[in-house]
Amino acid sequence: MDERNLLLTAVKAADDKRAENIVALNMKGISLVSDYFVICHGNSDKQVQAIASEIKDKCEEMGVPVKRLEGFQEAKWILVDLGDIVVHVFHRDERTYYNLERLWGDAPAENIQSVIEQ
Repeated sequence: MDERNLLLTAVKAADDKRAENIVALNMKGISLVSDYFVICHGNSDKQVQAIASEIKDKCEEMGVPVKRLEGFQEAKWILVDLGDIVVHVFHRDERTYYNLERLWGDAPAENIQSVIEQ
């Protein structure tokens, strides 16, 4: 699966579980960790876990194994490592605190509106 399709699969999975304020940042040339960051949040521990689980399940269905899943039990900041794409699923309060969008403010946002329900 190419990067763009994997990115859209992760975004769609997050949106299917009602993740809020989904943002995809193009990290190429900015970060050595991954080519894209997806950042979103849920409003409860259960929702945060459901978002991360849906992303994991949908990507694995597409033949993309999750390299690492961290923070699932705490459900405050779950990191889903898909290799070239890292998904950050935050609890609402944690997202505000860490503010990754500001930290990586020089990364251009990707257009993901085609897969997000309006």
